[in-house]
Amino acid sequence: MSEILVLYYSRGGSVARLARQIARGVGEVPGMTARLRTVPPVSALTQPIAPPVPEEGAPYVEPADLIECVGVALGSPTRFGNMAAPMKHFLDGLGAEWASGTLAGKPAAVFTSTASLHGGQESTLLSMHLPLLHHGCVIVGIPFTEPALSHTRSGGTPYGASHVAGVTDDPQPSEEEVQLARALGRRLATFAHKLAAP
Repeated sequence: MSEILVLYYSRGGSVARLARQIARGVGEVPGMTARLRTVPPVSALTQPIAPPVPEEGAPYVEPADLIECVGVALGSPTRFGNMAAPMKHFLDGLGAEWASGTLAGKPAAVFTSTASLHGGQESTLLSMHLPLLHHGCVIVGIPFTEPALSHTRSGGTPYGASHVAGVTDDPQPSEEEVQLARALGRRLATFAHKLAAP
């Protein structure tokens, strides 16, 4: 089985739920499976604050996860139209992986969640594309051939899967958001399978 790394940071649970839907989509492609991982939180303090293993949810990402995957999906909540600091901090520390080409040629996709419909989803997704392009990844989005992309009244963009949590911070994706997240997972896994074939 070839693995897609589904790597995310989630504070209120929305991004984690999207990650699981993307992982389900990955698993729908024969020969492909998802490896769920998260990044630790960051702090203004200069000493480590996160335990070496999260108390719940996916384990923290390790360098081997990037090496062993055949594709990657990055997820982060939106912070002022950009990815959250923990994901940015993780990406900023990948200098050795960039120099060695660990992710070069691997397909990659992105996903996010916001509190409001116009909360910066698309700019966040685009901001996550940038480091992936520097690593030499092949960006995979959601085409408008996916019917839910034309019918959604909340999250979902051609740049990646997304969720609108609303003012009540509801972490449960809508039916269209679920469909689009799974479609992105399938699409990413399909591309990875083709690119990894001998």
